[in-house]
This record gives sequence, C-alpha cells and structure tokens, in this order.
Amino acid sequence: MINRYVALDIETTGLNPAVDRIIEVGMARVEDGQITQKYSTLVYPGISVSERITELTGIHNEELAGKPRIEEIIGDITSFIGDWPILGHNVTFDFSFLKRAAVNNGYTITDDGIDTLKIARRLLPELEHKNLSFLCQYFNIDPGRSHRAYDDAVSASVLYGKLEKLKPEDNSFSNTTKLVYVVKKDSPITPPQRRYLAALVEKHNINLEIPVEEMTKSMASRQIDTIIAQYGK
Repeated sequence: MINRYVALDIETTGLNPAVDRIIEVGMARVEDGQITQKYSTLVYPGISVSERITELTGIHNEELAGKPRIEEIIGDITSFIGDWPILGHNVTFDFSFLKRAAVNNGYTITDDGIDTLKIARRLLPELEHKNLSFLCQYFNIDPGRSHRAYDDAVSASVLYGKLEKLKPEDNSFSNTTKLVYVVKKDSPITPPQRRYLAALVEKHNINLEIPVEEMTKSMASRQIDTIIAQYGK
C-alpha cells in the first residue's frame, strides 16, 4: 500500500478537457490512512454550467460567480500535490484537466497515479458496476455529498483502503500507474479570428459566454463554426 498520496477529485462542465472547464477541485493529503491536510474550492469556469451538471453536482452558476479561475489557483494546486502520487477514481480524467491547466500556465504536475477504478476492475471483476457510488455502497462507505469534489476524493481514499485488503499477498499487484495526457499548449486568438468573430457577434446580435479577448485560437475556431452553423455567415 502506498502510505502517502493526494486524494483528488474535480467536477467539470463536461468530459472533454480541451473544451470543458473545471468548476470544483477537492484534495486531501493522506499519510498512513489519515487526512493531514485538505483543499477544496469552487472554480469560476467562464461559461455557464448546464442543467444536467447542476442536477448531478448540485453546483449552480450563481455559486461560481466571483470564485477564482483555474489559472489563478493552478499554482496552489500543483504545490499542494507536490511530488506525491495522485489518487482518484478514474484519476486520468481529473489529471487530464489539471495537466492542461498546468501546462497552459507554466506549471508541472506529477504523473504518478493510483487509480481505484483500475484496482477495482482487477480485484472485483465479478461486480456489475465499478463506479464510485456503487463501490461505496458495496463496501458500506459513507459517500458524503456524492459528485462533490472533496467528498468524492475522500471516498476514493477510503475505497483504496478497502481494496488493499483484497490484494494478493505475493506482491504481484502494482498500485501505481503512470498518468499520461498529452497537452498541446493553447495559442491565443489570432487578430483575424478576433475581427471575424466580432463581426459575426455584431451581425447576429449574439452574447458570448466567454469574452473574445479570453479565447484561445482553438476556442475561437469552434465558436466561429458554431455561430455559422446556427446563424449563417
């Protein structure tokens, strides 16, 4: 068993780290099974949270107004993690969003991971479901507020302890995994994109969720395509 790690979970506006945004980060430093430090914050995503995400997480747009943007706190997040392994349920998902934020803001993040989903799949292949909610119920773990970042991070940590007791004694089972997510650093919106997008917005009287000056090149390209598909040139 890995005796020290950072249990991590994030909530997001969707599943794609290239276009979706972080809305909550929860972390707990765990040493010898005990939480020694915690970190929890809501994050302003710069876009509206859908009704589906609000229904899932209980997080409303009004709660996010005035909260820090991810670029304002990614340094604090990477410092909190340090060189400790990151533990989570399907931790590559959380890692992909944080690595993208780290790379685009000049930070690095450890790629040592402990994935309780992968461990559960190996140790409990007979179970019909392996999601965190199901496994918490299976092991009688109190999930707290399900689909809230800090509570899910703690639940994954408790789950890890339960799974450890099921491991074979021959030490043939590896806990850690290398987390891989390739990030291409975002380029800023180009002047031609800015002019064209501004013209489309004015012509069709559109209110953009993200200000034009805050868009990356890829975001602007997707926004232009969306406007043209919906309104025409």
